[in-house]
Amino acid sequence: MLGGVLGCVGGLGGHFFMPTRVMPSDHMRPFHPAGGSMVFNLLVAGVDHGDVVLFDAAAWGERHLSVERVIAVGGDRIAYTPGDRTLTLNGRPLEEPYVLNGDPVAGSPGAFSVQVPEGRLFLLGDNRGNSADSRFRFEAAEGGTVPLSAVKGALIDEEDPLVVGLRSAVPAGGGVLLLGAVCGVTALRLRRRAVTADTMPFSGV
Repeated sequence: MLGGVLGCVGGLGGHFFMPTRVMPSDHMRPFHPAGGSMVFNLLVAGVDHGDVVLFDAAAWGERHLSVERVIAVGGDRIAYTPGDRTLTLNGRPLEEPYVLNGDPVAGSPGAFSVQVPEGRLFLLGDNRGNSADSRFRFEAAEGGTVPLSAVKGALIDEEDPLVVGLRSAVPAGGGVLLLGAVCGVTALRLRRRAVTADTMPFSGV
């Protein structure tokens, strides 16, 4: 029973609530290149600046799930002026150590200034020169943003204790099941021997 519980918790929990997905393109380089695996927590209660999220791109008129980084949340003003070396968040230069080649304004189509509505997110890729993100979605959605409700999961580290625990539960459950089977077979054989010994006819002088 214990093995079954461990296997179910690890297998079902990991499959349904913390799935591993393959990055389909290079728009999240350098840390998340195409073909790399990403683990998402589908039970995320909320997201914040800098989080990498899995979201429904229907808000941009597309029928698929996509991955981008949260740059601004409801109430923020995110802006860019051609010639600047950074974006500004609420009037201050935004430090983004995760962007490719240290160039957060690469590929920007022009100046913009967006006051993010409450309950919505402004999302950008880390490879700014190759990312069809909120900067290119002003006509498709309000300020190029997506609703918070579109977020399906948030990226978590593969070394996160919860991820490691769930993955470990599967082989641990298998080990417990195997041990239980061996103990059960051994106990059954010992029981049969005991019964046989008790039923053997007694012969004496």
